[in-house]
Amino acid sequence: MDVEHRESDGGLSHLSSGPEGLESRMVDVGAKAPGRREAVAGARVRFPTGVLERVLTEGGPKGPITEVARSAGILAAKRTAGLIPMCHPLGLDVVEVLFERGDGDPDVLLVRCRAACTGPTGVEMECLVGAGIAALTVIDMTKALSPAIAVEQLRLLEKRGGKGGSWLAETSS
Repeated sequence: MDVEHRESDGGLSHLSSGPEGLESRMVDVGAKAPGRREAVAGARVRFPTGVLERVLTEGGPKGPITEVARSAGILAAKRTAGLIPMCHPLGLDVVEVLFERGDGDPDVLLVRCRAACTGPTGVEMECLVGAGIAALTVIDMTKALSPAIAVEQLRLLEKRGGKGGSWLAETSS
């Protein structure tokens, strides 16, 4: 099938003008030179008062919450292209998932996911998927303690490499 596609007038790379109007498409990155790409995403998991402290000192009802969540986040980052339709499969060089208590808030667990690769496109979505699934896994591992545990925020914190260069969120929480 030989169909000519043009990038949409809005400059959105995953939309093109086709025979039936605007159509979604996977961008061809085959001609792009591979470069080092790295990104960090974060999520905040809020617990009811005292529940996070209890989980961190006594353990969760299903076992070691951060180790299970770390594994889930790494696996999810590696499978991003199978979950997000326009993402390219990437050979990730590293995926790290880290946890820490929230910026002075004893009831918040911060989840960070960092990924890097040498490739033709960025790893932002891989980090977001990794952090999001790790946060959801924390909830799954602790939901028996309270139905009020919630992911408050999931966002990109920083990126390096590619045409857009480096970017850092205004605050890293």
